[in-house]
Amino acid sequence: MIRIVLADDHQSLIDGLVSGISDSGNISVIGTAQNGTDLVKLVRLKNPDVVVTDIRMPGIDGKAAVYEILKYQPHARVIAFSMFDSPPLVKHFQEIGARGYVFKSSPLSVLISAIETVAHGGTYFERPVTTFSIDNLEEKVQLSKREQEILELIAKGQTSIEIATSLNISKTTVDTHRKNILQKLQLDGRADLVRFAVENKFDL
Repeated sequence: MIRIVLADDHQSLIDGLVSGISDSGNISVIGTAQNGTDLVKLVRLKNPDVVVTDIRMPGIDGKAAVYEILKYQPHARVIAFSMFDSPPLVKHFQEIGARGYVFKSSPLSVLISAIETVAHGGTYFERPVTTFSIDNLEEKVQLSKREQEILELIAKGQTSIEIATSLNISKTTVDTHRKNILQKLQLDGRADLVRFAVENKFDL
């Protein structure tokens, strides 16, 4: 079993990742953090096989946290998990000793592959790609008002039952909308849906 620690400043995104990663069967999330300071402490305490961290967080950001982790634990295996697909940024993390860099816009399966590769001594750096964002959403798909309402509640961490209560509709209706949203956005599952909702600020 691969033991990992996750860090991101959005709890709803962490929850989605924990759920999706746990379903893989061979990866165990042994701790989570929402800022760089807590991440550094957690890594020293838990000594995970792999660290997956966002690069923008409150307090000590992800870049500084990775530097601190590798300063005291040079053999730590760290994967940067970011919405930024900038080549210079990817290169920077390679230079400071990170073992991987995965874009948040990628399917969850890519992150799982990266974790497995890095855990077994390899490296996994994604090539920069064009990020699918809400800025050009209307050019590609058309979400109904109800679907956007459901995305907003997903970003806030609500379950299908809680969403049904909030919108005064049945859970079956919520699940149908979720499936339609996944198809329209070409996403793989719950974790990808949560990530999309959070990254595109449906939680505002």
